[in-house]
Amino acid sequence: MQGRKSDLSKKIPPQTFRANVGAIIINGAGLVLALERKEIPGSWQCPQGGLDEGEEPLEAVRREILEETGIKASSLELLGAYPHWLVYEFPEEVRAFKTWRGQAQKWYLFRLEGADGQITLGDGKEFRAWKWLPMERLLPKVVDFKRPVYQELAHEFEPYFKGSK
Repeated sequence: MQGRKSDLSKKIPPQTFRANVGAIIINGAGLVLALERKEIPGSWQCPQGGLDEGEEPLEAVRREILEETGIKASSLELLGAYPHWLVYEFPEEVRAFKTWRGQAQKWYLFRLEGADGQITLGDGKEFRAWKWLPMERLLPKVVDFKRPVYQELAHEFEPYFKGSK
């Protein structure tokens, strides 16, 4: 039995958590920029993506925002950062197609300065549409396994969102 375990461990690579960054971008009215996933119509999220080797999280999030939305760093005001890394696991059916078990994310809050015309969906690879939403309307549109992260972010950054008290 011991030899069999060793054989299996050589064939199945260990699954780790991918280092990732995310950005909540608000407009002057406190609405959140939501992006609709291309391959999952009706599933919305904020810009996010992996860190490249040697890349700092703040540098990575600005790169991801540009790639996914077309918004340049010069059009963004950094308002804050979530104080800890947030983690989620992929469900089994998603994990089967990934090399990671889940993602560990560093999140930032930005305000878009200037006109909405800057939003172009960037490289167009991941998203099909965008719109401004109150955070409480975005939450139910986020895929289930990511929703706890978004709920934590909604709580942390509540004073910045439209309708907050």
